[in-house]
Amino acid sequence: MENLAQTKIGKIVANNYKTSAVFTSHNIDFCCGGGITLEEACKNKNQNLEEVIHELEETFKTKDVFNWKEMELDKLIDMIIEVHHRYVSATIPALQLYLEKLCRVHGGRHPELFEIRTLFEEGAVALQNHMSKEEMILFPYIKAMVQSKRNGFPLSKPHFQDINNPIHMMESEHEDEGERYRRISQLSGVYDCPPDGCQTFRVTYALLQEFEEDLHKHIHLENNILFPKAQQLFQEFNFDQNQPNSL
Repeated sequence: MENLAQTKIGKIVANNYKTSAVFTSHNIDFCCGGGITLEEACKNKNQNLEEVIHELEETFKTKDVFNWKEMELDKLIDMIIEVHHRYVSATIPALQLYLEKLCRVHGGRHPELFEIRTLFEEGAVALQNHMSKEEMILFPYIKAMVQSKRNGFPLSKPHFQDINNPIHMMESEHEDEGERYRRISQLSGVYDCPPDGCQTFRVTYALLQEFEEDLHKHIHLENNILFPKAQQLFQEFNFDQNQPNSL
């Protein structure tokens, strides 16, 4: 990849998801923070640019097992829902129970657990509402665009006027969740179980870390692959400003 230092983080990871491990190891946000260049990201996190470039170039030698950028948008949406949305919905109840137990048993010695629980509860509500909006509003319209182009049938302008409107809202909500989990990670010492922590403590922190890592990939697929391609496809329809909206 030419001029890697001036390439945006999101584009690097979109071209090869294996590079996400490099960014994670250097504490560089590749999902919500994917809109800045590698040089900017390294400067913000006080990381050695040349060292990161070297690690990325080594990673490029191993091709990604799957090219997400080449997946058709409707198939990508199905995968996001079945893998990431379902994971979020299935994992939230267990983490709620574990965090409640930790606060009850260990909260006296580890008061940070109460803030972690509050942040997680707020995030659980926000994420479920967020996914619902995607599944009921944005994703169906993206699929309709794909089907219209594939099969040649006419498509009405959406009720939200321009696809940038819901996409910008989703991206803003992604940023909110990214910030929320940065705070949870900080409070937990990057999910480092304290010496007096029980097995439930270790399991909870491990599951929280897994949840955040899944969220990073989830947001990356939407922000850096699905949304830009959907915006490009929307432009191909050249909707007349006077065209009536679809229902």
